[in-house]
Amino acid sequence: MILVSGRLVKYLAKVAASTMDFSAMIALLGYRVPSLLELTLPLAFFLALLLCLGRMHTDNEISVLNACGVSERRLLGYVLMIASLFAIGVSYLSLILSPLGMQRAEFVAEAQRSRGVFDDVISKKFYPFRDGDGVIHAVDVSSEQVLSKVFLVLSPLSSATVSAPAIVVSAEEAEQQSTDNDTKKYIVLNGGLRYEGIPGSTNYHITEFEEYGIRLSERRSYEQPVDLEAISTSELMISNEVDHIVALQWRFSIPLMIFVVALLAWPLSRAKPRQGQYSKLLPAIMLYLFYLVGLNALRGSIESGVVPSWVTLLPMHCVFIMIALILIFRGSFKRYRAHTRSK
Repeated sequence: MILVSGRLVKYLAKVAASTMDFSAMIALLGYRVPSLLELTLPLAFFLALLLCLGRMHTDNEISVLNACGVSERRLLGYVLMIASLFAIGVSYLSLILSPLGMQRAEFVAEAQRSRGVFDDVISKKFYPFRDGDGVIHAVDVSSEQVLSKVFLVLSPLSSATVSAPAIVVSAEEAEQQSTDNDTKKYIVLNGGLRYEGIPGSTNYHITEFEEYGIRLSERRSYEQPVDLEAISTSELMISNEVDHIVALQWRFSIPLMIFVVALLAWPLSRAKPRQGQYSKLLPAIMLYLFYLVGLNALRGSIESGVVPSWVTLLPMHCVFIMIALILIFRGSFKRYRAHTRSK
């Protein structure tokens, strides 16, 4: 919900500015949920293991299980089995569902950018242009998107200087037209007056017209999305570009994180009876953040060329796997040293 709320605020601002439909906002949020889940699930699984295993340690349930013949190695195997199920789900999100959702989100965003100027105009309400060029008001809007009794203001801030003259137009009707190849779009107003002048001065030019056209700012034609998150995994596998290779490694790294955090959670959840189950929660979260930041830093270094691409993201995983193994077998090392000293 925290991650979704950030996107929601951004999209609500666009809806308020009439640059996006409310239904498109819901669709964009839905398509981006898989990409948000693939980052939150490893952390959620890590916290769940810490809380569950920590409670079992503080309540001496682990000790009871060990006394009944269930070894810690066997319990760790159960944890890794559960981690395998989560890794399969995260793999589906990271490799398939998340890129597909980002592609759909790109199409929805492009559809919003290519809408007609009058698609969202409501009668008797002021409607700002999407590019911030001005505001339009119409008394009536027909089903063919023809506006009646139009009042139009073109913003001077869209010009080169703030002191540029403002343009106010009133017309009987207005509609949107485009050229034959649909590359240039115009607002065509019929029967009205055009006022041009600098606000605060009395020097105004008044023009009466039968037909007056205003060319809209050109929009770039849609191209295949270049966002790495929107490229399918199959395309990344056949690509030789460095950023594509690193993006593919990142997608495989997210499922691998499930196993790494499972190994980290096992020793970090150990707590003495008087410590409580939450005693190591903050250090564990800090260790996870270092893990995630380290992966992102290594990814950025490979993409920038500082680190060769053959290094991959695997060394960072190996570092934290070694940390997890050291923490797991730390108790065994202490017992072994105590046993050798007693001899």
